[in-house]
Amino acid sequence: MVMTDRSERATLVFTLTALIFYIPANLFPFMTIEFYGRRNSATIWSGVTSLFQQRAYTVAVIVFLASILIPILKLIILLYLSLTARNGRNLGFKKSLVNFVEAIGRWSMLDIFLLAILVALVKLGHLAAVNPEKGSFLFALVVVFTMMASYCFDSEILGVKK
Repeated sequence: MVMTDRSERATLVFTLTALIFYIPANLFPFMTIEFYGRRNSATIWSGVTSLFQQRAYTVAVIVFLASILIPILKLIILLYLSLTARNGRNLGFKKSLVNFVEAIGRWSMLDIFLLAILVALVKLGHLAAVNPEKGSFLFALVVVFTMMASYCFDSEILGVKK
């Protein structure tokens, strides 16, 4: 496998880095909530399941899509594109993938934004506190490296104008 362009190499490096951070970001606690002296840490997945158990289906689906499904889909797509951009096959499919990545790109920081709002709201109360944990910082790195990978990919190779 010889990549002849810096765009594909940079995209590949940033995508692989994001994939490496994606695993611990989903294994480590995302946040800790302290309420009436009781501490509870939650991973992204345990947060989704907890939201479903509390019948907050819409929020649970949004968190699942924005925090678990879409990031891994985007990383898989970027990995595929960085490895196959110049082979000349499936150009229509690849153009659709580029457009999909561009369309979902603006939602990349949704989880971190929601965590920031939650922390700000709960900090206003005197009985509860929400603190970000390792998982939130790792997830922020996933978001940053995914954004860098998206930015580095030269979609003009496929005939897509940015």
